[in-house]
Amino acid sequence: MVRPLQFQVLKTYKKARASTMTLPHGEVYTPVYMPVGTKGTIKGVTSQQMKNLDCRILLGNTYHLAYQPGGDYMEKVGGLHKFMNWDRNILTDSGGFQMVSLSKLCNITEEGVTFEHPGDGSIMKLKPEDSVHRQNQIGGDILMALDDVVKTTHDDLQRMDEACDRTIRWIDRNIEAHARKSDQNLFPIVQGGLDEKMRIKCLEALIAKDANGYAIGGLSGGEAKTDFFKIVNLCTDYLPKDKPRYCMGVGYPEDLVLASCLGVDMFDCVFSTRTARFGTAFTKYGFLNLKRQELENDFTPIEEGCECEACKNYTKSYLHNVIGKEPSACNLVSMHNINYLLTLMKRQRQSIIDGTLEEFVNDFLKNYYSKQKELPDFVYKALEYADIKITFKFDK
Repeated sequence: MVRPLQFQVLKTYKKARASTMTLPHGEVYTPVYMPVGTKGTIKGVTSQQMKNLDCRILLGNTYHLAYQPGGDYMEKVGGLHKFMNWDRNILTDSGGFQMVSLSKLCNITEEGVTFEHPGDGSIMKLKPEDSVHRQNQIGGDILMALDDVVKTTHDDLQRMDEACDRTIRWIDRNIEAHARKSDQNLFPIVQGGLDEKMRIKCLEALIAKDANGYAIGGLSGGEAKTDFFKIVNLCTDYLPKDKPRYCMGVGYPEDLVLASCLGVDMFDCVFSTRTARFGTAFTKYGFLNLKRQELENDFTPIEEGCECEACKNYTKSYLHNVIGKEPSACNLVSMHNINYLLTLMKRQRQSIIDGTLEEFVNDFLKNYYSKQKELPDFVYKALEYADIKITFKFDK
């Protein structure tokens, strides 16, 4: 059987890779940021606007879509692609992350997880078989295996080890339940917290399943970034070189750049649109709070040279005056932030192909941290893992 995912590494630079991933709904060029449409929509942005930004893959969430409008409904209307009028690729989360985000409302056993919905109190049972079946109904191009997720800051090592072992045991149930192997790809998720031995145990067990791709899970949960990059580096050292690697829940610009240097191919996070709704825009010089009073008379765009609709047509002054008051402001800043991350990864990809990644990373860091005039410790550590030198000094 021909796999519904083809992955070609075009060029490498140390650990970093520029690759092309071919899925049922077209090619995806990695490294890539994937915007999150939790309930079948990117908050504040239409599907057509996402196409205009040249987004080639986005996310949907199984837990939320299974609750509303429901798996049977999604199957009846032809899946999430038709439901949201999106003819490009979709990745669906398994619902496992809700074990963390809704931890006070769920109960986890060997059979699966039971959720109490925070809105109406209804009960949803989610076993590995249920998660995969609902993802088959939703119809994404990439499905995530249901895993047992524990926050990295959890201080109970026994619970962490239990979650790691359960993730390994559940993978066979996920694979067995997967009914659409010819047109959907199931990715296992590596767990193990910040414990290297647990991570290696999980890595070895999941790699043995010869999946079409793999995810690094359980991070971005409040751990120190030095610990985050240590585990990312460990995982990319072990994961197959000919399969895509997806680091879940990562959306800060500096984290995308550094993790890409370590060999990660795919990222997702709601942060780009969530922070936009509060009036914060991404720029090459860091975050810009559009609510700042001094922007009232600033008639320049958020970022010179940015090709998004907000920057081509509106000023900081305009956005300052409408943010938090008009829905259009959320739309404009969300599009800008998404475009910023999509473009950042395109530029990083091109630098890998051109053999100029070290120059790209140094230029990014020099601008991004120009206000602080110093780099955080985790940057030095991540670049040490990546074997990339820092070649500049800040002007004092």
